[in-house]
Amino acid sequence: MTTGRRRRPMFSAMVLATLLAVPALSAATPAGPASAAPSAPRPTVVLVHGAFADSSSWDAVMSRLERQGYPVIGVANPLRGLAADSAYVSSVLDTLPGPVILVGHSYGGAVITDAAVGHPNVKALVYIAAFAPDQGESGLAILGQYPGSRLPPSLTVRPFPGGQDAYVDPADFRQVFAADVPAGKARLMAAGQRPVALAAFAEPSGAPAWKTVPSWFLVAGADRAIPPAAEQAMARRAGSHTVVVRGASHAVLVSRPGTTAHVIETAARATS
Repeated sequence: MTTGRRRRPMFSAMVLATLLAVPALSAATPAGPASAAPSAPRPTVVLVHGAFADSSSWDAVMSRLERQGYPVIGVANPLRGLAADSAYVSSVLDTLPGPVILVGHSYGGAVITDAAVGHPNVKALVYIAAFAPDQGESGLAILGQYPGSRLPPSLTVRPFPGGQDAYVDPADFRQVFAADVPAGKARLMAAGQRPVALAAFAEPSGAPAWKTVPSWFLVAGADRAIPPAAEQAMARRAGSHTVVVRGASHAVLVSRPGTTAHVIETAARATS
C-alpha cells in the first residue's frame, strides 16, 4: 500500500507535465502545406518554328522548359505567307487566356512580330536567331541590307499550285543552316525540312509588336542564314535584352538547347 501511494503523485505529475507541454508544442508547429500561399502559375511558352524546319526542332528546348514546370505549345507554322502565318498563330493565342511568352526562330520571328499585336496576354517576345522586322520590311529586304547570308544561293525552288516553294539544297543544308549540329542529325533535318512559300520572304511586315512588348534576342554568332550583324541590329532597334552565342549556327535551338531555354526562362521570370 505504501508503494502505491508513492507512485500516484509521481504519475499525476507526469500527466500534468505532458498536458502542459501540448499547447506549447502545437504553437511551435509550423503551418502545413494547406496554409502556404500558392505559387503563381507559370506562363505558357508558345514556340514558333521558322522556314525549312518544323516543331520538332524545338524538342530539346521543350523538354527543358517542361522540366521547369512551363506549359509549352509548339505551333505548326504553315509557312504559306507572312500575313496568313501570323493570322494562324494569332488564332492560337486567342485560345490562351493566361500569360504567354511568344518565341520565334528564323522566319518565325517575323511571324510572332505580327501575331502578338492585339494580345495583351503576350508578356514577352523572344527571338532566336530570327527576323524582327519593322513595319513595311521583309525578310529579303533585311538580308539585302546586311551581306553575308549564304541562304539565297542555296535555295531550290519548286512550283506548287498557286506559287513556288523554297527548300535549302540538302548538299548545302548543314553549311548554311546547321554547321554546329552533328552531321547525321543535320542530314535528317535536311531530308525532313518543310518548304516555305517563296513569296513569304518578300511579304512586308505589319506594325511590330516589339514596339510595345518587352523582347529578348539570342544572336547566333556564326549564323550563315541571317547574318549576326543583322540580328544584332534588329535587337538594338527593338531594345531587346540580347545574348550573343559565339560559334552558334542558325540552328542554335538544336545545337544549344540549354542556352536557348535559358533565354526563354529569363524572359518568363522577368515578366511574371
